[in-house]
Amino acid sequence: MKPSRPSLRLQIQRLRRTIRLGIKSIWLHRLRSLLTALGIVFGVSSVIAMLAIGEGASHEAQEQIKNLGSQNIILHSVKPPEEQKVSDRASQSYVLQYGLTYLDVQRIRSTIPGVSVIVPGRIIRDYVWNINRRVDCELLGTVPWYPDMRNHRVARGRFFTEAEMEIGANVCVLGAEMVDRLFPLEIPLGRDVRVGSSYYRVIGVMEPRALIAKDNEVQTPAKDQAAFRMFIPLETTKKRFGETLVRRRSGSIEAERVELHEVTVKVNQQAEVMDVAQAIKELMQRNHKKMDYEMTVPLELLKRAERTKQIFNIVLGSIAAISLLVGGIGIMNIMLASVTERTREIGIRRALGAKRRDITLQFLVETVMLAGAGGLLGVLLGMAIPWFVTRFADMVTIIKFWSPLLAFSISAAVGVIFGLYPALRAARMDPVEALRHE
Repeated sequence: MKPSRPSLRLQIQRLRRTIRLGIKSIWLHRLRSLLTALGIVFGVSSVIAMLAIGEGASHEAQEQIKNLGSQNIILHSVKPPEEQKVSDRASQSYVLQYGLTYLDVQRIRSTIPGVSVIVPGRIIRDYVWNINRRVDCELLGTVPWYPDMRNHRVARGRFFTEAEMEIGANVCVLGAEMVDRLFPLEIPLGRDVRVGSSYYRVIGVMEPRALIAKDNEVQTPAKDQAAFRMFIPLETTKKRFGETLVRRRSGSIEAERVELHEVTVKVNQQAEVMDVAQAIKELMQRNHKKMDYEMTVPLELLKRAERTKQIFNIVLGSIAAISLLVGGIGIMNIMLASVTERTREIGIRRALGAKRRDITLQFLVETVMLAGAGGLLGVLLGMAIPWFVTRFADMVTIIKFWSPLLAFSISAAVGVIFGLYPALRAARMDPVEALRHE
């Protein structure tokens, strides 16, 4: 054991000397070294920043899809391209009949197993007033268990009860986005709002929702549309508005008859969601001759979003990897030039007893130190860019713990891979020819 200790100590001394030589060489050419490392800096920072921005965008979309409920199936009434019109020429009026019906709800509940809860909903578009302030919004007539089914919670106050729904009480819950418009300086709870000639007591305010899912996509709603929503009991909607909505136009009266605008079906087991969705689709196709409905399956949307996220990360990672590749080529180019410049130095070191592995290690250390320093600066810059994006662009960014580690590891690997050839080329030089080099 004793003879090995001086050998190990000598190897450590050689390694320290080689590292010192590498640092000295980098310091002597500071500007060139900085410019060489910039390729790695921007490559590493782009890897981290792109992955953070992509992860944030994907996370936001997936969270909104999850809010719809991974065990839910949502049906919407849609006006078909060719409406079946029941005309009355004498009065120059007609009634458009389409969409979901209470009979559809009965059929789903009675014929399809694995369904636990159904939430019907009816949407009326009208103005909501508070004295002289008004908001054009959707009045959603629904049931008391809507917040639990749609993962849309009440932020303040409460939702209406079954007793209030049964008697058709004039109570309402405001969407969060409406509050600033109708009650900019007041607390809305306990106040009254007016729709047409009817007044509704505000008993709650919902949590804000940034996105909605529609047409199998995740979209940002316009501020005057889905974001502005007021919730009232379903029986109140029937009592106040009926099932036929009348629109007066010049010379004619147009009416629409839609029993339900949306129906949310909750499946007992998540594993059964796709099977139940297929059964509902077949049931609706048998009983609706025209396509006056559309079906959204949040679980299917979630799987698509996860797949999109994977593709997005691969594309962004590939773009950033190209930046690192360019940085690696830049390092190799500079190191090859450095080997040519220092040919005489290599010859002198070989003449004084340096071995090939010492020359290889010297140039390899320089390359790895350049790449490592660039990688560290790139990690710092890459973690700062998402912060600026979140701060000034109001976008969600998420830095996964593994992305800085991955980016730095790649930069170190780039240093080894692209520095190996110049180091081996320097080590293989003939000492006599190197000493003759001018």
